[in-house]
Amino acid sequence: MAEGKLPPTEEFDKALTAGAGTFGVRVSEGARAGLRDYFELVGRWNARLHLVAPCAPSEFAQRHVLESLLAVPFISEGASFIDVGSGAGLPAFPCLVARPDLSATLYESSQKKAVFLREAARALGLEGRARVVAERFEKCGPPRAEFLTCRAIERFEEILPGLLEWSRVVPTLLLFGGENLRGVLAGLGLKVEAVRVPESERRFLLVVRR
Repeated sequence: MAEGKLPPTEEFDKALTAGAGTFGVRVSEGARAGLRDYFELVGRWNARLHLVAPCAPSEFAQRHVLESLLAVPFISEGASFIDVGSGAGLPAFPCLVARPDLSATLYESSQKKAVFLREAARALGLEGRARVVAERFEKCGPPRAEFLTCRAIERFEEILPGLLEWSRVVPTLLLFGGENLRGVLAGLGLKVEAVRVPESERRFLLVVRR
């Protein structure tokens, strides 16, 4: 390791702490410890499963964890939510680590990534609050939840109509995306609150209330 360079987990933790204010999120000491564990888990599995694009620990803290936590203030106390296309567990795992009152069902069509999600849930002590469904959402029955999150699903605009129909009984959707997704939602006549992601000109948390 180069002189003066922090170990990866310390670099992640430093960036997480430094960026929390910019993102307007609060991270307790207990949550910080859990998020450090999560960062290490993704790092160990990433070479095999390509969970996220390679990036520096500080970028992982900002682009993945802190961005995910933008959803937290919009989820009511004690709520359950569904996360579609979970992949690396984003935004579900950061939200669950930061908010012990929440529970979630994670939908992930990749069997290998679903294995990671189950192992990560166990390692992070989330087994009782995180259920993993290794299936495409369209093949499952309509969800029962108060909120839906979706952050990095492929071909988002194409899948969106089906996702909206499938989740029609879910009152609040928390979707991460850019101007294209924002435009599609507005074109469908949906009421959208766009929260710009800090340090980004093109990404938003799109809050859809139905």
